[in-house]
Amino acid sequence: MTYPAEPKLTELAGKIIEYGRLAHEIGGQEVAGVWSGIEGHMQEAIVKLNEMSIDQELENQEPNDLLVIQSLRVDGPRRLWDSLDMMIYKDKLEGAMLARFAGCTLGAPVEFWNVHDMEQWAAYIGDAFPPQAYWSSIKNPNDIRYGKSTFYEYTLAGMKGVPVDDDITYTILGLLIAEEHGIDFRTEDVGKSWLKYLPIACTAEEVALHNLKAGIPALEAAEVNNPYYQWIGADIRSDPWAYMAPAYPAKAAEYAYRDAYLSHRRNGIYGEMFFSAAQSAAFAVDHPEQALRIGLSEIPKACTLYKDVEWALSVSKDIRDYKAARAAVDERFKGMSGAHTNNNACLTVFGLMIGGTDVSKVISETVAMGLDNDCTAATAGSIVGAIVGKSGIHAHWYEPFENTVTTYMNEAERFRISDLVERFAMLARQTYSVAER
Repeated sequence: MTYPAEPKLTELAGKIIEYGRLAHEIGGQEVAGVWSGIEGHMQEAIVKLNEMSIDQELENQEPNDLLVIQSLRVDGPRRLWDSLDMMIYKDKLEGAMLARFAGCTLGAPVEFWNVHDMEQWAAYIGDAFPPQAYWSSIKNPNDIRYGKSTFYEYTLAGMKGVPVDDDITYTILGLLIAEEHGIDFRTEDVGKSWLKYLPIACTAEEVALHNLKAGIPALEAAEVNNPYYQWIGADIRSDPWAYMAPAYPAKAAEYAYRDAYLSHRRNGIYGEMFFSAAQSAAFAVDHPEQALRIGLSEIPKACTLYKDVEWALSVSKDIRDYKAARAAVDERFKGMSGAHTNNNACLTVFGLMIGGTDVSKVISETVAMGLDNDCTAATAGSIVGAIVGKSGIHAHWYEPFENTVTTYMNEAERFRISDLVERFAMLARQTYSVAER
């Protein structure tokens, strides 16, 4: 997809404000009127962009209704286990969670850094790159993320538990949603839990949360003032549904759909469905590529995300490291936001294909690719972690967690990882109990 050349609106807006201030300082009387007129034209532009005709054929290939989505899937193994072996499942679940937490924690302090800056920082502090362990030092160590954890807490020396991140918060929020509303929860229930637990959110989630607070129904919250509904925010919420529907990709994708619909549409929804199905499949396969291909079987076969992931898989044999991965993605997705679902999904695919079943290589290479690299490394970690189980993860990634994870949710801030395993296991039992009837 080639985007139109972007006008320099941010630069121009800054100059308009500064010239207006200058004009006022030297006696100009019409500054407010000029500014108001420009603001009005900008609002008109938003209306025009929202009212533009769209590609009807593409819209038909990218539906938002679950049953229509399911009708457009390719054949796939909708369920991979006949029954739930709790010993196998819990080992793989813990592996998925620990590798997810590790990938996220490794990427969080360098989120959206460009590749060169990460390389230079690693060289400056004497760390390997791609990173082979948590950062030994990080810039602005006293700055606070999400009002809870300092950047120092993401370094090896400062870590005492999994520090806060939105990816990890949504993992646990998914658990709370299913516990409080049941595994038959609806999108409306997701909205209720967001209002209860989330003090803050970002991009599409922030829009949806604001709309919920304004009284807009949950089923419409993604559709009002939301230019972010194909961004990565739903994708990062994919893992809890896989954890409660292991080796059951169709059900994991269905759970993910109910969650994603609150804040996203089209490829934003498919991102969560795809990765939830892939993580679910990872409990029952031997290599990430198998999980990714099964994940694709749960989204529309002609949607843009499907085509982009197929592209990433097809060229992955020629992608040897993080530099090649990022170069390929930058070329294909020139002009796309760095927080979009599709380009980040391809980086996740490349990280998994480069690293295979080596957890350390998967998360380190994925972080080194940049863009939304705490999110991509978390998802990649979850997939490979479910394949290899806890025993396949080097202890240096999880020992600093001290069996503790932190969130920024209201009155739900600290959890024991071992407790999360047991609570997800209870929900997985419920999922399989219904399936076996």
